[in-house]
Amino acid sequence: MNNRILEEAIEKAAIEAIAKAVIYIPPDVKKALIEAFNNEVSEASRLQIKAILKNIELAEKMKMPLCQDTGIIMYYVRVGYEFPSFKVIEKSLVNAVKIATNTIPLRPNTVHPFTGENPGNNIGRYIPYINIEFIDGDELEFTVVPKGGGSEYVSVLKMPPPGEGVRAIKKAVVDAVLRAGSIPCPPTVVGVGIGGGSDIALHLAKKAACLRKLGSSNPDPVLDKLEKELYEALNELGIGAMGVGGRSTVLAVHIDYAHRHPATLPIGIVFQCWAIRRATARISRDGSFKVFQ
Repeated sequence: MNNRILEEAIEKAAIEAIAKAVIYIPPDVKKALIEAFNNEVSEASRLQIKAILKNIELAEKMKMPLCQDTGIIMYYVRVGYEFPSFKVIEKSLVNAVKIATNTIPLRPNTVHPFTGENPGNNIGRYIPYINIEFIDGDELEFTVVPKGGGSEYVSVLKMPPPGEGVRAIKKAVVDAVLRAGSIPCPPTVVGVGIGGGSDIALHLAKKAACLRKLGSSNPDPVLDKLEKELYEALNELGIGAMGVGGRSTVLAVHIDYAHRHPATLPIGIVFQCWAIRRATARISRDGSFKVFQ
């Protein structure tokens, strides 16, 4: 396979995936929002969710981004060991963000952390951020996640004494949601990463918040039970949609973990606002591809 042909295919697939992600809410998310609307007891919160659902409808109809904050682009990449070329992947994914910024369009969100300079194309040092995992096979698959600033702002890392165990995890999550309040645009998905190290815990939390489909069960029965307990507890806090009060504070709690050092219990907590934006592209070794949510 000619590298140039493959490069163009990856670029086109990424542009299409970015557009789909920022314009169309995935079906599982839309379903969860409708359920939240139907189960909400607060009229004020119901009105907020109704406005969210109308916003989704208009974005689809007008083919425009559903939120003015089109986020910082993140890629979660899975590439087969037999994929024809690794060399072109990063270049193609970066170029796609530059093109998509102008053609969709996306709001330019990347700024230098010290000078505040904005290059105007959503590109910068380590941005778009590309997470790469190698797998068996000969295909390339990546999920585009435009991550907004409001929900990112309230991310939390806690390092309690490891002997406190599950009690510390529950307290950290409840405290984080209370402190976040309306800032992350609830109803949110709360991703919780436990163990590993400080960076690993936050990485797991972000993947759990952004990538896992709503309505799915945790394969670990202990974590599945903990997710359900936290979901009920958080929706009893009374924060509600957009912080106006009510039950619709979270759409889901998703937990993942890594083995840890005996001396530490890292707890990463990452919020994803109601606008859970993601789209996946799968590219074959011959350059053909499909994009889906």
